Amino acid sequence: MYAWSPSLAAAWQRLLDWVATAAGVDLAVIDQSGPTNLDELWARQDMGCVFMCGYPWALRRDRPALLAAPVPSPPRYGGRAAYVSDFIVRADGPHRTLEDTFGGVLAYSTEHSHSGYNAPRHHLLKHVSRARPALYRAVLGPYVRQRPLIDLVVKGEADVASIDGYALDLLRRHDPATAARVRSVETTALAPSPPLVASSGIDAGTRERLAHALVTAHHAAAAQPLLADVLLARFERVTAADFEVFLERERAARDAGYPKLA
Repeated sequence: MYAWSPSLAAAWQRLLDWVATAAGVDLAVIDQSGPTNLDELWARQDMGCVFMCGYPWALRRDRPALLAAPVPSPPRYGGRAAYVSDFIVRADGPHRTLEDTFGGVLAYSTEHSHSGYNAPRHHLLKHVSRARPALYRAVLGPYVRQRPLIDLVVKGEADVASIDGYALDLLRRHDPATAARVRSVETTALAPSPPLVASSGIDAGTRERLAHALVTAHHAAAAQPLLADVLLARFERVTAADFEVFLERERAARDAGYPKLA
């Protein structure tokens, strides 16, 4: 989910290698930087330590086991296991506010993404009315991953897209030239960070060792620079109740008659 540049993929590899060693668990890190079907990834029975968006996690009946959630280090996350979505436009384009993009083209990654769909849908509710049930003349998607949304906005094929704010922060650190080509015009409310999960069939002892390695990593001198490289302060434990907010925001949009981005 967060391998948006080669150096980012390498940074996550180093951190996951450390977690595996600390936990005494043999993890094979697979390259997920391409347009892999996330539903297929999250349905695997051999997930040991995999990022999963909290919205599809909350929607599932057969939920993978929660290990821990990341606490991003940038100040806007308030030291919490939380993140935001940023509405991005082309940096050298005409749009200065989110309202400037209304009547244009909106792009999204997938309907089961919180940052790419559920969050912007909830955020846009205040602008929708009986007189204006649709805010955009066209909605493009799904594009599976969020990284292609940046390219669409930069090329002018979409006026705006909502992307994971933490991922954008990571891109500013690891690929500042690309990040500088877009500008955030508005930000959604905080939501729980995508957790790291394991398949429920992985034995409880293995899951606990992985969770313990994650939540204690910030105390280990060897792991501290690895966390810093991916803008993390630490990991912390989470429970199912933490992710109910995703379903509440989905219900709010549906009850308001805005089930689809439009």
